[in-house]
Amino acid sequence: MSDLAMRERFAATACKLLDQDRSVAVVLADISASMFAEAAARHPDRVVNVGIREQLLVNVGAGMAMTGMRPVVHTFATFLVERGFEQVKLGFAHQGVGGVLVSAGASYDMSRGGRTHQAPGDVALLDTLPDWTIHVPGHPDEVDTLLRGAVAGDGMVYLRTSTQQNTAPMPVDGSGTMMVVRRGSGGTVVAVGPMLDPVLSATEGIDVTVLYATTVRPFDAQTLISTLGSAEVILVEPYLAGTSTRCVAEALAHVSHRVLGLGVPRVELRRYGRPEEHAAALGLDAAGVCRRVTSFLGLNGTLA
Repeated sequence: MSDLAMRERFAATACKLLDQDRSVAVVLADISASMFAEAAARHPDRVVNVGIREQLLVNVGAGMAMTGMRPVVHTFATFLVERGFEQVKLGFAHQGVGGVLVSAGASYDMSRGGRTHQAPGDVALLDTLPDWTIHVPGHPDEVDTLLRGAVAGDGMVYLRTSTQQNTAPMPVDGSGTMMVVRRGSGGTVVAVGPMLDPVLSATEGIDVTVLYATTVRPFDAQTLISTLGSAEVILVEPYLAGTSTRCVAEALAHVSHRVLGLGVPRVELRRYGRPEEHAAALGLDAAGVCRRVTSFLGLNGTLA
């Protein structure tokens, strides 16, 4: 499976949706354009490449949505959410029209491209706007399910793809409900998207519940509450650390609790390196997660 597996699955599914539904349109800004070449030949009026004009990319998608179409807007997360944030805020959210934003690059997939291509703050930034559904799949098969559900709806959806992925898909149904992967009594670890594999390795032999989330907004407070053992929660997110601690605090406001948010810390890594080197340096590999989990829970365990 190639490093672009999630993005390739997105493109393959989107092309099928273009063939099946005349209301679907795809808007690109050069990124991934080759993956849509055949679809563009079949549907030249519904596959639009605006070139490297990311604000225009979002505005074109919003304009299509205002005519009743269902736009799928795609480029790297840094350009889609960060550079195009004002257009996302005004074109979609303020106008009250729906669309599907699909990003690539994640937090540091494009590590060799430098800071301009790294977007650990994308989910936190989008979370400043109301009414967005945010999906963070952990496997290409989950991309297919989540994208189909997003396009079939009429709301505002952000789907975040990554080159980091779990070895096997989970039976995601798009409902937004977190899955119970493992039950325990010594706390709860919420693994988001591609962080599931590192979390399972890090918590092997530790008496904790492991929940798996591919939809982080809206946050599934009900599953967290209903499966809670001791009121200690560790969030492991593949983007800015602490992005969802607010959601946990709100869910558990009725009980005394502790929460630890693991993710990309607010540091600048100025050596490009490889994605796995970034994960290790930021404590987001299995060994790093194990150290933080055992320390937070007052254990002495180490990753075998």
